[in-house]
Amino acid sequence: MRTTLDLPDALLRQLEAQAAFDGTTLESLIAELVECGLAQRSAKPSTAPRSKLPTIVPRRPLAIKNFSNARLSEILDGE
Repeated sequence: MRTTLDLPDALLRQLEAQAAFDGTTLESLIAELVECGLAQRSAKPSTAPRSKLPTIVPRRPLAIKNFSNARLSEILDGE
């Protein structure tokens, strides 16, 4: 299948030089690079939902104090 790509001049020169160095055609080199890029992209881990955080179960119930607003104010004021 034929297609047209607009590539920056510097990138095209780099691709042409790499193709010549590898002894292949520009078309073959671009096809190989696109295939490699797609393979790497699909090999990346998906953004699957994260696992839940572990649940910590205390051996005995925690003692939670109920403070009045006045007592909380004292604590926050440093008294």
